[in-house]
Amino acid sequence: MKKIIVLLGLTLSISFLNGQSAEARGLEIAKAAEKADLGFGSSIVDLKMTLKNKNGQTSERSLTTKTLELTEDGDKSLIVFNSPKDVKGTSTLTFTHKVGSDDQWLFLPSIKRVKRISSNNKSGPFVGSEFAYEDLSSQEVEKYTYKFLEEKGDLLFVEQDPVDPKSGYTRRVITYNKNKGYRIEKAEFYDRKNALLKTLTYTEYKLYKNKFWRAGKFHMVNHQTNKETILNFNNYNFEANLSDDDFTQAALQRAGK
Repeated sequence: MKKIIVLLGLTLSISFLNGQSAEARGLEIAKAAEKADLGFGSSIVDLKMTLKNKNGQTSERSLTTKTLELTEDGDKSLIVFNSPKDVKGTSTLTFTHKVGSDDQWLFLPSIKRVKRISSNNKSGPFVGSEFAYEDLSSQEVEKYTYKFLEEKGDLLFVEQDPVDPKSGYTRRVITYNKNKGYRIEKAEFYDRKNALLKTLTYTEYKLYKNKFWRAGKFHMVNHQTNKETILNFNNYNFEANLSDDDFTQAALQRAGK
């Protein structure tokens, strides 16, 4: 009997050592995705935004996005609309933070003013698109708690629950490709009532600098309004050597003129 108890204890110990909670594995996957994308420094990319209403009618906008990678805190980004005339010069500056609410500002050329976006308004639509202002933030591990859901071939499914109580989402379900640098293939967004709100798919990936995967197309579908927003990315530039000086409120205003 004593030998059986010892063997049983040894089996349980091995299971404990080899086992991993869903929360621990989900966090591990998120950290692997973050690590795979470290070191790009900064980038500039041109985008075409296509808005599609529930009747299938479309309109297009062109914009440019600058991004500055930071390791001690979240990344900084600056988005500037170039056309059409009614949105030209509209600009958004985002300081993502690993802990706490992000800082965001909007420059409206019509009133020539910089407006701070309140934390309570982060779930609002970004310039009439199906993206919310909080969707503009960089992917920081600290902004969520995690739970691994399942694995299908190369794909890993992880639930992410926002830490920020002012988030417009109760959770996101992210699909990672473990054999392609843990790049994101799809994101599902659930609203405050825990109903599926939106699905974002990432396609037309290209590998830059032999390390950094970037999708050439984002397709966001709002299941509750039947509206869609498509972003097509062109001319990625990783050699711009941007600095903090390119991401100030003064730079925001200059970009919008």
